[in-house]
Amino acid sequence: MKCRVWRKQEAATRIFAKWSQVVDFALTLPETSVLPYYGKPSVKVGAKAFVMPGREQGSFAVGCSLDEKAFLIETDPATFWETAHYRGWQAVLVRYDSRDGERVAHVIERAWWDRANAAQRALYGSSRP
Repeated sequence: MKCRVWRKQEAATRIFAKWSQVVDFALTLPETSVLPYYGKPSVKVGAKAFVMPGREQGSFAVGCSLDEKAFLIETDPATFWETAHYRGWQAVLVRYDSRDGERVAHVIERAWWDRANAAQRALYGSSRP
């Protein structure tokens, strides 16, 4: 059974204004659940967290490679950023209320994919978002 695919039109108008909206979206991905990560409720695939509430007010964190983080911050610093605490860590901070909900949704999907195993990826589709 394939997961509910986030419709492009729906994501284009989506604003992630609060943590509950981020969680609701992340839970549409296969085999996800909300479990503690460093003592805070985070969305995980298996035992691997990919979306976390973050330590900075007005933002949440999404797992990504350091190269992807640098690219996201460079191309959209109004949405993606980091503090000294997150420097060198494989996650980027995402500001709530970004105008590009489609891009934020895509970053969340990629974070899920990068942490999912082959069987979980097969539930989503055949290629990385």
